[in-house]
Amino acid sequence: MFSRRMIAVFFLALAAMGSIACGGNKEETAPAANVGPTWKPTGNEGNIAGTIAFAGASPAPRKLDTSNDGACGEAFANDILVADGKLQNVFVYVKSGLPADANFEISTAEVTLDQKGCVYIPRVLGIQTGQPLKITNSDQTNHNIHPVPRINREWNESQLRGQAPIIKTFAKAETQIPVKCNMHSWMLAHVNVMAHPFFAVSGADGSFSIKGLPPGEYELEAWHEKFGAQTLKVTVAEKADAKADFSFDAAKAYNASSLKVQPALVLP
Repeated sequence: MFSRRMIAVFFLALAAMGSIACGGNKEETAPAANVGPTWKPTGNEGNIAGTIAFAGASPAPRKLDTSNDGACGEAFANDILVADGKLQNVFVYVKSGLPADANFEISTAEVTLDQKGCVYIPRVLGIQTGQPLKITNSDQTNHNIHPVPRINREWNESQLRGQAPIIKTFAKAETQIPVKCNMHSWMLAHVNVMAHPFFAVSGADGSFSIKGLPPGEYELEAWHEKFGAQTLKVTVAEKADAKADFSFDAAKAYNASSLKVQPALVLP
């Protein structure tokens, strides 16, 4: 016979194991700080603005097969969105030129990734290390959020309809993290994690802007999941606006349906 004390200890151990296995809604890992000083604006900063052009015929809307879940309704692919010769969902960021040892203040503003109509909205987003990612479910069905990073912690969590938002953070800089849904195979988003705040995603009109850069020469990269990456050099003068335009060609699209087609860029 087990004593009452032994039984109590046994159930306490089970509870502790359950707590570790289930975890919470918020990532516990904090980003490692750089050794340099925290960068502060001086008032001499400039901005970069540009447009993502699209050459070639715009793709016709592609209807998704959502027949395995009647609650999804009619949905269309959002991997290539073109309007008036301009390309949406291109991630543009400062790839080099910033002080290598500088810390940049982490924004506390939540970045939202919604599930609506059984697609991820937005398709592409940028976020800083340690900045909260707020995942919401606007659908009348259940979802399963499953990022597949290469250096950050992988996680896989279900979100029921009507469930409260899930809050997560990423500890390390890493671009092109695919986010899939194990319940709906067509759902895909891309999260880009930066150690600095100098990034943007092109809007429906193809435009983007990166504000508050210290004067200097920078290398920008523009990445699209179907058309790959392009880079260019941009000089930002004191209190001035610099221009940076990119153009992607419809003839150079590749099949990025596999998560292994476009390897992630791991940033220091």
